[in-house]
Amino acid sequence: MTEERRYGAVLRAWFRETLPAAGNARRLGVLTLIQSLGLGVFLTSSAVFFTRTIGIPAQRVGLALSVAGLCGLLCTVPIGRLADRLGAGRVLTVNFLLAAACFTAYCLVDGFAAFLAVACAIAVLETSAGALQASLTDALVGEAERVRVSAQMRSLFNLGFLGGAALAGAAIAAGTSTALYTTVLANAALQLVSVAVLLRMRLPAGAGLRAPAAEAPGGVLRSAALRDVRYVAVALVCGALELYHPLLTVGLPLWIVTSTDAPALLVSGLLILDTVLVLLFQVAVSKGARTPAGAAGMLRWAGWALGASCLVFAVSGGHGALLDSAALLGGALVLVLGELYQASASWGLSFGLAPAGRQGEYQAVFSLGRGLQQFAGPWLMTSLVVGAAATGWLVLAALFILLGLAAPPLVRGLEKARARTEPTPA
Repeated sequence: MTEERRYGAVLRAWFRETLPAAGNARRLGVLTLIQSLGLGVFLTSSAVFFTRTIGIPAQRVGLALSVAGLCGLLCTVPIGRLADRLGAGRVLTVNFLLAAACFTAYCLVDGFAAFLAVACAIAVLETSAGALQASLTDALVGEAERVRVSAQMRSLFNLGFLGGAALAGAAIAAGTSTALYTTVLANAALQLVSVAVLLRMRLPAGAGLRAPAAEAPGGVLRSAALRDVRYVAVALVCGALELYHPLLTVGLPLWIVTSTDAPALLVSGLLILDTVLVLLFQVAVSKGARTPAGAAGMLRWAGWALGASCLVFAVSGGHGALLDSAALLGGALVLVLGELYQASASWGLSFGLAPAGRQGEYQAVFSLGRGLQQFAGPWLMTSLVVGAAATGWLVLAALFILLGLAAPPLVRGLEKARARTEPTPA
């Protein structure tokens, strides 16, 4: 009974840490859960829907999604600046309404041109939504809680994504066009539910849905944040460290099936393990990233952990199913540690280094590093992991370590530059 009580106490403590506090933080958590459920449903089934239901050839799907990703990158910063002028909540509400219309439009697509147009529109909305939600989080919960709440939302995101992926799996197993159309329309409906949640937010004066934030100079299309070279450099380093994502979803699966004796089933097993561990530990790890200095140090440790995971993966080929599986499992556990550090550091840096009243614009610029990683990451992983084998893993390890080591001096330089240019408070 004592053991049961102890485990019960641990579980209750975890729930208290992971579940956002009542009020706006919890509403943000609900919003994240809804969005991740829709994303899990759609992303898991989208490849089958595009190729089998709409009838777009796989090669043209890849081309369209790459073009769409580029459109998303180009439009993110102007949308972030618009959020600073009109309020992040207001712009995000329009974003979700347009997303509902665009996902519904997928059901009307009957050719490549229409598919490309809808894919580009959705990419613009999805790419900008992350920066808008981060800006809204800052407005709603304030400086003291924004990193913690972001970590809670990432845990809830993983939970929702798992649920959405399971529902999509059922639709794929059904194998009918009706089932796949249902997944797309379900995602459209969830965008409207998100709007309803947003409209229930209670916002402080001067932020969010109704009152515009401080207006940045130069209009919507001119970005001072893009000219903040040190901030852009930090964003690119942080985004490049996020190469762990295509490593986990593209490079590692290809490595397992082409170069190791491990069973192919391990691909899904490692992805599930990663998702569960992030769900369990993201909030706890984020506590060290609430200041830019702490976040920069955490980014350095992320580089070491991600580099170490690549070295473990490099020795996982050709030693028999048992040894290869053990090495892959060990490498995945180290990779999760680096992932937790990198995600936590990204919130501490993106929030902490953005000037007051400019969160929309600066969050958008910070997301460009992630966008470039999403654009180039799959190609880089296939070139290094599949094309160069063990040598490719060594190159990736060196890249992660060097990026991590670069973070602290870049952040110190940015803070010193800000201290020289910003007026000292009276």
